[in-house]
Amino acid sequence: MKTRPLSQLEELIGYQFKNRELLGRALTHSSARGARLTPSDNERLEFIGDRVLGLAVAEMLGEMMPRAREGELARKFNQLVRGETCTLIARRLELGTFLTLSSSEDESGGREKDTILADAMEALLAAVFLDGGFDVARDLVRELWQDVQEDLPARVQDPKSALQEWAQGLGLPLPKYLEIGRSGPDHSPVFISEVTVQGHRGARGEGASKRAAEQAAARLLLVREGVWKDKS
Repeated sequence: MKTRPLSQLEELIGYQFKNRELLGRALTHSSARGARLTPSDNERLEFIGDRVLGLAVAEMLGEMMPRAREGELARKFNQLVRGETCTLIARRLELGTFLTLSSSEDESGGREKDTILADAMEALLAAVFLDGGFDVARDLVRELWQDVQEDLPARVQDPKSALQEWAQGLGLPLPKYLEIGRSGPDHSPVFISEVTVQGHRGARGEGASKRAAEQAAARLLLVREGVWKDKS
């Protein structure tokens, strides 16, 4: 497939680069460097773009949700910066049509691979940031991300996974689980587990298995912190 001119992408995002090499590098996959088609790729830019996106989204949510608790903000933040969302934005821009790939990666469908698209989207944000400054990059994030939530694919999570994601979104260590009790006959035991997250009060849950008790504890903590709604 022939790569589209980068000027068309500039029109799509409403920004004209002063350093066109920076834009080209943002859209160059590591396979192209491996095939010696180019001396550099977008991996380092991806690292920077991830941070630019995080700061821009955090600021945007702070303005959009002034009454939200920290837990709710963290959940929304995780939804907006995760790889699936970056891929969705990249597909909206048809970013795959602007990528530089090795011929083998191109032939294997690299322009439609989720991870390649997500990484390129973050690298593009880094390129805008380095070329035009944070204000320009932030405005681009707001334009592309603000209305994306209604198009996000649903992600059904179990409480333990959701609690882990929430803790990571706050920059905290992983939750810790401890079995603190067990009762009932051998054929029908009841386990009691406690989960703790650094800086937050622990929560206890019961279940017919150790895992069920841990899930119950995680759910109680999520509800208490306002991350999940109590549907009981």
